[in-house]
Amino acid sequence: MTDAQETAADTSLRTTGGAPPDDVAPAPIPLLEPREGIPPVVATDDALAEVIAAFAAGTGPVAVDAERASGYRYGQRAYLVQLRREGAGSALIDPVGCPDLSGLGEALAGTEWILHAATQDLPCLRDIGMIPTSIFDTELAGRLAGFPRVGLGAIVENVLGYALEKGHSAVDWSTRPLPEPWLRYAALDVELLVDLRDALEKELDRQGKLEWALEEFDAIASAPPAPPRKDPWRRTSGMHKVRRRRQIAVVRELWTARDQVAQRRDVSPGKVLGDAAIIEAALALPVNVQALTALPGFGHRMGRRQLEQWQAAVDRAKLLPESELPQPGQQPAGPPPPRSWADKDPAAAARLSAARSAVSELAERLRMPQENLITPDTVRRVCWEPPEVLTPETVESALAAHGARRWQIEQVAPLLLRALAARA
Repeated sequence: MTDAQETAADTSLRTTGGAPPDDVAPAPIPLLEPREGIPPVVATDDALAEVIAAFAAGTGPVAVDAERASGYRYGQRAYLVQLRREGAGSALIDPVGCPDLSGLGEALAGTEWILHAATQDLPCLRDIGMIPTSIFDTELAGRLAGFPRVGLGAIVENVLGYALEKGHSAVDWSTRPLPEPWLRYAALDVELLVDLRDALEKELDRQGKLEWALEEFDAIASAPPAPPRKDPWRRTSGMHKVRRRRQIAVVRELWTARDQVAQRRDVSPGKVLGDAAIIEAALALPVNVQALTALPGFGHRMGRRQLEQWQAAVDRAKLLPESELPQPGQQPAGPPPPRSWADKDPAAAARLSAARSAVSELAERLRMPQENLITPDTVRRVCWEPPEVLTPETVESALAAHGARRWQIEQVAPLLLRALAARA
């Protein structure tokens, strides 16, 4: 840090879990350049070996970030990895040139990794061999500390008093070579993460929430990879408009055909065929390519070969026997939607109303989002099927069975016990 940066970092933490009133907030200092300049992009094994050695010899936690090409490429792979550590400086690594970063991951074993919104980056980092054992998530820390805005730019400004340039967050990071302004932006994303982590740790400790945050971080770091989503085609935007099983089959066939094309071409599925077009075709059930062309999303810019492959998908759905048609919707696991509780089980609806009110009041007192205090799904499940015998121990066990952490159980179990007992 420069002397000015150190002074600002020491004096600008706005404690109280949020920014002060506008009339007393100092203007943020624009952060325009990394302190050691833009590091070269590492894209060879020799350069990677040098980075591994430097970061292995560094001290303290390591700031880590990754850039993807969401909306441009298929999947969520990393196209740039940024790191910073005391004694090593910053590094920008190209996972296209260096697709295996397991050696770097091993060199950082046992080191705390600082990430912002860790659950977004950990899957793509895991795919290239970088798996942390200990993390500090600055976005989640900000939520628990009560900051109203927890995007990286907003929280750096509120906590450290710096303004980050965020204009390149949605660019196509698969572009090669990466333009210098993008690299500057990427390097600045990890420039202050260590300072932000230290300031947020102090704030969480001041509020008595540090142990809670550490539990949350441990849960994220130890969580297994998410299993593949069942029937991902059911998440097609506008799916609620499609009611008949034959039409639902069209959505499935078109979605699957689109996904195969997108994977083969390594482009975002939305660039191959939009969700809206899939829904239009499912509702219309076009009889031929000419009828398909008349639908929104299948216009004159689409080639004959493309139109034929989409019509072939529609025709496959039309020819399926009734026994192979998908059901209108997945049977959701767990309780039904809360809007139906009053009719299905009025007592459960009363329990849920009381529990929600109590959780909301506690979250407001603790100055954190309700969903971070306890997930709404956990509250619904416990209220729908409460323990047969209501005691502090049985309610705590029910919460633990649904994945609640120890600190959440300590805070929420007494409230839920009262809500459930009052309407048993």
